[in-house]
Amino acid sequence: MLHKKGTLGVIVSLLVSACAAPQPAAAPYDPYEGTNRAMHAVNRGIDRALVRPTSKVYGFALPKPAKLGISNFAGNLDLPGDVVNGILQGDGEAAANNTLRFALNSTLGLAGLFDPASALGLTHDKTDFGETLHVWGMAEGPYVELPGLGPSTVRDTLGTVVDIAANPVSLILPTPEKYYATATKVGSRLGDRDRFAETIDSVLYDSADSYAQARLLYLQNRRFELGQTSADTAASDDFIDPYAE
Repeated sequence: MLHKKGTLGVIVSLLVSACAAPQPAAAPYDPYEGTNRAMHAVNRGIDRALVRPTSKVYGFALPKPAKLGISNFAGNLDLPGDVVNGILQGDGEAAANNTLRFALNSTLGLAGLFDPASALGLTHDKTDFGETLHVWGMAEGPYVELPGLGPSTVRDTLGTVVDIAANPVSLILPTPEKYYATATKVGSRLGDRDRFAETIDSVLYDSADSYAQARLLYLQNRRFELGQTSADTAASDDFIDPYAE
């Protein structure tokens, strides 16, 4: 039985590797640029009027341990979905790592408020269904800017829809608790917005063309995450990840 399982795992891995997505073109594929620029203006207005000031209040009002706990809790809620995507990608090692990380942080870490798994060397192998589609061979498609969510591609938009609709935590948790989970995710994103405010503000408000800059950064960062560009290539293209430490 073990031999059969091992053989099946090898077959799945070979099939997955054979379906690798094609390399994207060097120039951004943006056939909807007019619509995207209009949505970018809307998103920038939302950020200026709501997200940026709210994130400043969040960053000022909450002590650092509370913000860290919220970030840890939100990250822990992502792990079941990452496990599923790891399996779908044929990456058993990442799936096993995230499973063990979730088990440790959900118990010893008090439902994920603390992160003992990282202290033991179990880092978070972040992934999503957009990456799963990439592994399955789907091209990234046209660049799009989504209302309230910002830069994306057609492939990653589809991945986001599936991740939200089929999130294991949302499907399992009862009604009041799933709202609390959503609130912690929002809080975590506000914390990120406040933490990296200087870099994000420079892209959105100090760039000569904030739309082109945001598009460039998103595509470079995403392709780097998917292994489609090397660190040297990214650096030579003035690669900047707004959320990098």
